[in-house]
Amino acid sequence: MRKEGPGPLVIPRRLPVWEVPERVVFPYALETLPIPLPGARPLLEASHSNGDLIVLIPGARGPRRRPPAAAVVALLLRMGPGNSGEGLLVVQGVTRASVQVERRRGSVRWGRVTPVSDRLEPEARLAATALRRTLLERVDQLSGTPRGLSSEARELLRSVEDPGRFADVAASQLALPPPLALKLLRSADPAERMNLLLGHLATELEISDLQERLGRQAREEMDKRQREYFLRQQLEAIQGELAGESGGAEGEAYYKKRLEELALPPEVTSPLQKEVAKLSRFGPFSEEASQVRAYLDLVLDLPWNTATQDRLDLRRAQRDLDADHYGLKKAKERILEHLAVSKLKGGNSGTIFCFVGPPGVGKTSLGRAIARTLGRKFVRMSLGGVRDEAEIRGHRRTYIGAMPGRIVQGIKNGGTRNPVFVLDEVDKMGSDWRGDPSSALLEALDPEQNREFVDHYLGFPFDLSQVMFIATANTLDGVHPAFVDRMEVLEIPGYTDEEKLAIAVRHLLPNRMAATGLEGQGVSVPDETVLALIRRFTREAGVRNLERSLETVLRKVARRVAGGERGPFPVKPGDLERLLGPAPFLQEERVREDRVGVAAGLAWTETGGEILFVEAAALPGTGQLTLTGQLGDVMKESAQAALTYIKEHGAGHGLKPSAFAKKDIHVHVPQGAIPKDGPSAGVTMAVALLSVFTGRAVHHRTAFSGEVTLRGDVLPVGGLREKLLAACRARFKKVVLPEANRHEQREFPKSALKELEIVYVRTVDEVFAHALKD
Repeated sequence: MRKEGPGPLVIPRRLPVWEVPERVVFPYALETLPIPLPGARPLLEASHSNGDLIVLIPGARGPRRRPPAAAVVALLLRMGPGNSGEGLLVVQGVTRASVQVERRRGSVRWGRVTPVSDRLEPEARLAATALRRTLLERVDQLSGTPRGLSSEARELLRSVEDPGRFADVAASQLALPPPLALKLLRSADPAERMNLLLGHLATELEISDLQERLGRQAREEMDKRQREYFLRQQLEAIQGELAGESGGAEGEAYYKKRLEELALPPEVTSPLQKEVAKLSRFGPFSEEASQVRAYLDLVLDLPWNTATQDRLDLRRAQRDLDADHYGLKKAKERILEHLAVSKLKGGNSGTIFCFVGPPGVGKTSLGRAIARTLGRKFVRMSLGGVRDEAEIRGHRRTYIGAMPGRIVQGIKNGGTRNPVFVLDEVDKMGSDWRGDPSSALLEALDPEQNREFVDHYLGFPFDLSQVMFIATANTLDGVHPAFVDRMEVLEIPGYTDEEKLAIAVRHLLPNRMAATGLEGQGVSVPDETVLALIRRFTREAGVRNLERSLETVLRKVARRVAGGERGPFPVKPGDLERLLGPAPFLQEERVREDRVGVAAGLAWTETGGEILFVEAAALPGTGQLTLTGQLGDVMKESAQAALTYIKEHGAGHGLKPSAFAKKDIHVHVPQGAIPKDGPSAGVTMAVALLSVFTGRAVHHRTAFSGEVTLRGDVLPVGGLREKLLAACRARFKKVVLPEANRHEQREFPKSALKELEIVYVRTVDEVFAHALKD
């Protein structure tokens, strides 16, 4: 883009506005600005239609940014390619302006522009000329410093006579701090701007003088340190002569002996022998010798030949797993199959497990139980928040403070070459400019490659094939596909109320009794109290909050026991609100009567299933659809598809086309502070919409889950186990599910099948028949 043709520019009253982050463009200045390509096209088209003019507003990054009351009208000259996802826009400032930014409509923000003149009165021009000459002198004084201007920039300033233009050109050439640049852009008085620049140049001159003095002092200090270094080197040589062979040679003999005892493979022994030989060339107190000794100590302390013998007794393994964890039938069966294959094969089968499930269901403790069953050492590495590839592969020894990766450190701390190594929270890893840790883990988790895993700090292969790796995650969304492909995923579902009760009675309650010192003190917590805790105080997929609540209750009782009260101390369900406060969850669902336009859906979250209510309302209007409640794109599309189907087939429900044309529809999903997305709410939205149009109430004890299509088909959804558990907790009586999910019924919790009437449907019309009252 280039503005061509003679004559002054005519600035329209209304121009597109672009907020430039952390940049200030002055009038008459030529600048190259990066612009994000996704939003560039509408902005450039709007500018081109207004003479290639645009309003640039300096902006600041961050959540509290506010556009400053300063702007410049600029001319777009051309656009070129930039980095990935960006272009480079060449602009030239034209004039200052005050801008009244309009509310955004569409993808381009507009503003009403009023140019700001900086003309001087005749009596003020003499003082401005004096300021200009003083500024030129200061610029020349600064020319010999790192912050000074080039000779071409100084010649450009001398050629500018107009005070206002001179101040703007000087400001564009100098490296100014952002607050000062904004202050200069806001000022319409050339004399004020030149005074501000004079103050800035005076400060720069003082800083330059101070830097020169500090540089001289640093050079003198460096000369002094060099002299001390040479003296220390001579002292070390003298001490070595006096000590004879008691320095590096003794260390060399020690490490040679350790190498011979370990009998390492040649590809490891050769580089280590070179490192040992270096000790004789360094003084005993030198820093280089300390680094070599630290490296040798770590490498020789690794369990090269140390391994634990596996206990492959399947009956004992079954007993141990059942004693440590209640339920988890599929996971236990797969672990026992793995042990059976290892027993027949005579070694590790090479399978990498990944336990995926909500928080608190026992993923990490299951890995600890496997280690105890096998008789292996247990090593855990938390990957939550890890973003540096060096955390996995280690640092190269060329860096100061280099360390091995956390895998090698874990093997060393475990003291055996075949531990059970748990990679905890693999879904919480990230990536940045330091690399991608999940990519670095690919070699460690591949049975075909991890025999020769190379840590950058070691510099040679280390065999990880005997290590039993187990990964844990709450969800696999966002995890690298190649990383998931290396592992066998085992779903660890949430617990039913009956399973939580059994876990609390068998494990949690005895453990917490012992931890609070209440064993033998006459304290009893009956099953009905634990069930009340589960249903009214700790609605979750796992049992972590249940354990905390039990401990809180027992601490309250422990205070009474320690205070001298005499037992027994039974904890009844009615005592819970006194001990824990008001119950955060009601036993009944929130909707206790049949209502028009309100339907209950079932949602899956990382922490288990939830009830998702969809509310719909129809108002006089023009047929517009409004969606609120922080809905994602997929959920919005489900609402649009449901409405389109109802409009197309409304005649079958007694609806005329005019019923849709004269109504505005508002669909809202409560708990608007929580983002929601997914296609499984399509059926629920269709029920709420048809209920509004027909005036027929929705059965309040019926919940729905399923994806809806424009043809009215109901497609299958996932997470049904967690969704059914949520329906049981909320005391629903009937659940409507897609027919395509019927084959999963054998995996449903028995308690859900006992308490719920599950209806399978193929079309939305079948859903309406079960959902709406006559």
